[in-house]
Amino acid sequence: MHTALVLGAGGFIGGHLVKRLKQEGFWVRGVDLKFHEHAATEADDFVIGDLRDQGFARSVIDRPFDEVYQLAADMGGAGYIFTGEHDADIMHNSATINLNVLDALHKRNIRRVFYSSSACMYPAYNQEDPDNPNCAESSAYPAAPDSEYGWEKLFSERLYLTYGRNYGMQTRVARYHNIFGPEGTWKDGKEKAPAAVCRKVASAKSGDAIDIWGDGKQTRSFLYVEECVEGTIRLMRSDLSGPFNIGSEEMVTIDNLVDVVADIAGKRIEKNHIPGPVGVRGRNSDNRLIQEKLGWAPSRPLREGLEKTYAWIEQQLLRNAA
Repeated sequence: MHTALVLGAGGFIGGHLVKRLKQEGFWVRGVDLKFHEHAATEADDFVIGDLRDQGFARSVIDRPFDEVYQLAADMGGAGYIFTGEHDADIMHNSATINLNVLDALHKRNIRRVFYSSSACMYPAYNQEDPDNPNCAESSAYPAAPDSEYGWEKLFSERLYLTYGRNYGMQTRVARYHNIFGPEGTWKDGKEKAPAAVCRKVASAKSGDAIDIWGDGKQTRSFLYVEECVEGTIRLMRSDLSGPFNIGSEEMVTIDNLVDVVADIAGKRIEKNHIPGPVGVRGRNSDNRLIQEKLGWAPSRPLREGLEKTYAWIEQQLLRNAA
């Protein structure tokens, strides 16, 4: 039986990844600070603990694993990572986790590890035009991320790749672009735009206005979580290190995102644009390299994923109100 270790298994993407690996017949150990908030874990062994603790990291990396997925990080949506109030925690916590994990893997002679980076590491100067952002993998340098979260991701990318060069580890690095779907954070400040918009629309009556940070003309692409997991596994099992973008090329404005969700809900929703953290003006995945090298790229329409996400968040609101 193949074995996998999923670090960050109590999180949104990690929870979906555990499910996929179990469907493939893997024995899976999940590790996180907490259990999954929205679904029971399917991991064979789930360990609660803090990967910032070097001793704990070594204790869960205590045997060979065929595949290791490192998704554990201090992260959240724009309301968390762009305010500046959490920068020290974000950089310290995530960097410490990655240093501890790589050290433990190396000393256990575990060679195959996937690391989830983020599109937030791309230079802000290439993302000022909302209609023509440049997020090709080759555009990463000269480096100038728009947040400390992005700087930490860039550092950790380089950390994993150096372990590959110096110690012969098979490190795989992906840059995720705005992953969304059911069973993700949808309230309390760490949620990302699709979940926040779905929650606001589901809570509103037809004709109501919902608050939107910024002018609504900032652009993004959003990738449904199942395609994220598919790309992650394909990259892990390839002979390529990356970094590769794993994201959608279907770019929309935030106002467009609201309109699609409102249409799904069958509601007429007005927009109240207010000041707030918005990040770069434009961001879109560039999938030319992953298509060329892996022969695959995400293709699911945004609306299809939003329909499932909206239905799930609407269900959560009904449960909370009961």
